[in-house]
Amino acid sequence: MTTAQALVAFLARQYTERDGRRQRLISATWGIFGHGNVAGIGQALVEAGHGGNGTAHRMPYLQGRNEQAMVHAAVGYARQSGRLSAQAVTTSIGPGATNLVTGAALATINRLPVLLLPGDTFATRPADPVLQQLEVPYAGDVSVNDCLRPVSRYFDRITRPEALIPAALQAMRVLADPAETGAVTLALPQDVQAEAYDWPEEFFAERDWHIRRPAPDTYELETAVRAIRSARRPLIVAGGGVRHSAAEETLAAFTAATRIPVASTQAGKGALRHDHPADVGGIGHTGTATADELARTADLVIGIGTRFSDFTTASGTLFSNPAVRFLHLNITAFDAHKLAALPLVADAGAGLEALTAALAGRGYRVDSAYETEYTGAKEAWEERVEASFATPDPTARPTQTQVLGLLDDLVTEEDILINAAGSLPGDLHKLWRTRSRDQYHVEYGYSCMGYEIPAAIGVLLAAGTEPRTRPVWALVGDGTYLMNPTEIVTAVQENLPLKLLILQNHGYASIGGLSETVGAERFGTAYRHRDADGGFTGPPLPVDLAANAASLGLRVLRAATVDDLRKALSEARDAKGPTCVYVETETPDTVSGPPPAQAWWDVPVAETASRPAAVKAREEYDRQVAARRRHL
Repeated sequence: MTTAQALVAFLARQYTERDGRRQRLISATWGIFGHGNVAGIGQALVEAGHGGNGTAHRMPYLQGRNEQAMVHAAVGYARQSGRLSAQAVTTSIGPGATNLVTGAALATINRLPVLLLPGDTFATRPADPVLQQLEVPYAGDVSVNDCLRPVSRYFDRITRPEALIPAALQAMRVLADPAETGAVTLALPQDVQAEAYDWPEEFFAERDWHIRRPAPDTYELETAVRAIRSARRPLIVAGGGVRHSAAEETLAAFTAATRIPVASTQAGKGALRHDHPADVGGIGHTGTATADELARTADLVIGIGTRFSDFTTASGTLFSNPAVRFLHLNITAFDAHKLAALPLVADAGAGLEALTAALAGRGYRVDSAYETEYTGAKEAWEERVEASFATPDPTARPTQTQVLGLLDDLVTEEDILINAAGSLPGDLHKLWRTRSRDQYHVEYGYSCMGYEIPAAIGVLLAAGTEPRTRPVWALVGDGTYLMNPTEIVTAVQENLPLKLLILQNHGYASIGGLSETVGAERFGTAYRHRDADGGFTGPPLPVDLAANAASLGLRVLRAATVDDLRKALSEARDAKGPTCVYVETETPDTVSGPPPAQAWWDVPVAETASRPAAVKAREEYDRQVAARRRHL
């Protein structure tokens, strides 16, 4: 077998197992072929898809249109699969390989597994330079694939066929490790891909990779219990680790016993249903007033599976109680020690079970006055959500939050919403009422424009989503759509019932708003013709995104008013094929718009400037930054 044939055959025989559930580790391979992989991995996929190995060990192939988008699709698949199953992505050398970098960074930052198989230049160097080769005068062994090293959790270049054996095993180990997982790269020189080797039969035996659930250390557990029992105003911050561990019910049991309120990061939203008594919504810069006020007065912040990013901590200004301490349950020690926390290094589910058992019989429960306080604040916040969602004039053009309100009225726990960038993540984090553990799919670790459409395809393909029956919505603004609409073609090709919702607001609305607050005066954020002074304040560009989506094969429903949109969303939800709803949104006023940010976010403002907007913004910046503290 060639190296490529051996790799594909090996991948088809790898499985994960957790809690008695077994599934393929690599379920399919995405690919765009060029001279760097067509004769190697490409030919191997032909054999794997049509050879005599039987259905169980075939390797399905998925055709992408953009290499970055293929990684996004694979990441969406992995997240929806609970990190128990992943997909591979193969590309040619040169631009095909470097296009993987953004997707790889997204996967690694979000701790989601994806296997990258970029072609590489000749290992034997029969002729240098070959087409698309980067020549580095001081290092003959460097190629553009080395760009993937800092964004990969494991990287290897297979310069000899037999080197594949240890490299492939290490790659699977990392992909299946809940503490180490992320992007894994095996760079494949094009000559080595096609080279034959006599492989040991044991290499192709079915292999199970157990996804472990490490229990907490006894000392750390007892320390955590003492910290919780001494807390009067504890607050849980649920992150993506709750979902990755499938620990939602375990968290609910813990809160039922303790009545500790639960705020959520973007990745953790949905850890509890929106109507659970202990759920107080999103936390941080895009959080609810309820969660952020609790955070300001909390004496113990219990992080569960979160990275404590600057959006969560409001850039170090949110947790302002002088006596606040942190307890962090996380499967990685690196994260568990952040903010000088008391670490509880364990799987989220196993750790919560241990905490619940250890607290049982010790009589701990938060004071009833604290419980009454946060449940009352939650009710008040719901009134603000209703005001943002209200549509008093059905003949008017909807605002963005009214669009979300109409969608909120329509969906059930079966629907899945996908978003990543722009102003939508902030509105969703504050306002969306999550109904199931996997409904809220907002990628905010990398907040990558262009993620939504390919990720929706990955979700539709994932095991457990009942493809072609569960409604999967990709929510995008015009800026995000123009970044990466290419995988619409893939959705059409596969006849996947993607529901694409395009909100046209003629520019980068989110950054436009931020630009205004930091004194940059919305410069370069509107999609408009140039004016006489060389700026971009002329008429809106005559770009018809609905027509563009239709030209790529989508059925498109245009909505001009609130009533139109209500009907279009309902029709799209029932559609059996890929469908787009297109709506131009109105700029909201202070009443109909979303509630403002409930906590600060640090974006440094020019220290010196001649324009009044920047001078004023710097004064506000200095006031806010003075409240920052280091938690030691």
